[in-house]
Amino acid sequence: MNRNLLSTAAIAAALTLSACAKKAPEELPPPPSAPTAPTDTTGDTGQIGTGIVPGSRADFMQNVTSDRVFFGTDVHTLDAQARAVLDTQAQWLLANPSVNVTIEGHADERGTREYNLALGDRRANSAKNYLVSRGVPASRLNVVSWGKERPEALGSNESAWAQNRRAVTVVPQ
Repeated sequence: MNRNLLSTAAIAAALTLSACAKKAPEELPPPPSAPTAPTDTTGDTGQIGTGIVPGSRADFMQNVTSDRVFFGTDVHTLDAQARAVLDTQAQWLLANPSVNVTIEGHADERGTREYNLALGDRRANSAKNYLVSRGVPASRLNVVSWGKERPEALGSNESAWAQNRRAVTVVPQ
């Protein structure tokens, strides 16, 4: 009698556990798309009325040439145009010493995932090192590489690749 009761309990427990098991998704969700400009998801735009709060993302975007610099194919060195953009970013960062930023490194779709992550890292660090050379403390600059995972432009042509070979300075909200 006890044996039958134990067998029944064991079968019931096995059925309960198997019903709770998670099934693997048939399809993974798509990667997040990269915004063309910093996106405010909290509703905090850095604006009060019609004015822009100093040190906000909106202030950054208004006072710098661009939040991004571009690179040639398989290149992580900064050209004169990129240095000019980073000079305006350095001036803004020095004027707003309480703001920390993240510099994202990106690559185009060509190359392996590992190669593009390493290239994105070198691009982000090139931008970081330049900002540090302009007096911005390194402790305020975080670096992340997205490789080819967050393209700015979709497509397999030179125009799309050129937009995706970049380093982007992201000011938190």
